[in-house]
Amino acid sequence: MRHPGEFAVQRRAGVRLDGHGSARVRAEIPEAAARFLESQRMVVIGAEDHEGRVWAAPLTGRTGFAAQAGDRTVVLDAVPGAPLAGLFDHEHDIGMLAIEPWTRRRMRVNGRARRDGDRLTIHTEQVYSNCPKYLQKRTIAEHLEPGERTSWSGDRLSAAQREWIGGADTFFVATHAPGLGSDVSHRGGNPGFVEVVDDRRLVWPDYAGNLMYMTLGNLELNPAAGVLFLDWTTGDALHVTGSARVDWDPRDVPGAQRLVEFDVERVLEVGGASPLRWAFEEYSRFNPPVADA
Repeated sequence: MRHPGEFAVQRRAGVRLDGHGSARVRAEIPEAAARFLESQRMVVIGAEDHEGRVWAAPLTGRTGFAAQAGDRTVVLDAVPGAPLAGLFDHEHDIGMLAIEPWTRRRMRVNGRARRDGDRLTIHTEQVYSNCPKYLQKRTIAEHLEPGERTSWSGDRLSAAQREWIGGADTFFVATHAPGLGSDVSHRGGNPGFVEVVDDRRLVWPDYAGNLMYMTLGNLELNPAAGVLFLDWTTGDALHVTGSARVDWDPRDVPGAQRLVEFDVERVLEVGGASPLRWAFEEYSRFNPPVADA
């Protein structure tokens, strides 16, 4: 079901409130969705931590590590480390995005999760697919054995991290609406589509999408958000948490319907976060041009 934040954004965007959103969302896992999940090698999860900060993080495994275990149950043969370590020792809101870059398919699963030993069990409340727009095509080139992880944390972006973000064509954003759940979404564009204003602020365009506005709807109720940038060739992950707000003036940014301004509060860089190594193939034909690119 849609919530008041989503309705508010839809009204502001001029979207008719009938026929959009909830009709395509269900609590049960359709057969096609179950087959898709069982073929995945990576999912991205998002949640609010005990301090009210929101983070996004990848979970990976061999084919079959994500599987249906009932009409409304997904089991992941993996558990998160930092920055989401320990959150799921008790049942906790979770957003999950299963994404397959080589076919440009993706689906979202939102619900409640709890750790069971070395597994994460998710009771689903929302299951739905997304369109392939803005998803760059990549294939898995190598799956290494998990190795030692390194980490660096701070309250602002380093010069190297700003360069990383400025050259990114993909990131993931997690949001949370108190009492209504968590969500993770994909954002993509040509390199440079995320503007690095300085070491404490990012701005990205909000392109035309599925008109459900789950990310923006959550931000309408709670500005806390987390973004995840992956280095697809090294497996490193850059987790950034902070607050986001919508600027309804697109400022002549190509393809933008509005902008999202994100203020950095905490940064965690994890080396070797994923054992997957990806080979780039092509950008999405839907990507708008980047100004001054």
